[in-house]
Amino acid sequence: MYKVVFITASEQDAPKIAQALVERKLAACVNLVPVRSIYKWKGKIEDDKENLLVIKTKKSKIDPLKKILKELHSYEVPELIVLPIEDGLPDYLNWIDKEISE
Repeated sequence: MYKVVFITASEQDAPKIAQALVERKLAACVNLVPVRSIYKWKGKIEDDKENLLVIKTKKSKIDPLKKILKELHSYEVPELIVLPIEDGLPDYLNWIDKEISE
C-alpha cells in the first residue's frame, strides 16, 4: 500500500518534479539527494551529477506519478523504481495518508 519511489533527474529538473508531485498530492514528501551517476547510455560511459528523488507515496498514486514524470522530466528514458514500504511508524504512515488524500 505505501511505496517509496526512486527517480534520478538533472539538478534543474529535480526541484520542479518534486514540487509538482507534492502540490498535486501524488507524494507526501520528496527528498532531493545529490548523487553522482555513472552509467552507460547509447554505447558511451556517462558520468553526471544528478539528484535522486526519494518519494513517499501510496500505490494508488503511482500511475498519475508516472504521467507527471513523463511530462516534466527531460530525459529520454527517466528512471522510476517503486519499492514497498513494509513497515514504519504509524504516525508517519498516517501523515502520508493525510497529505495525499483525494
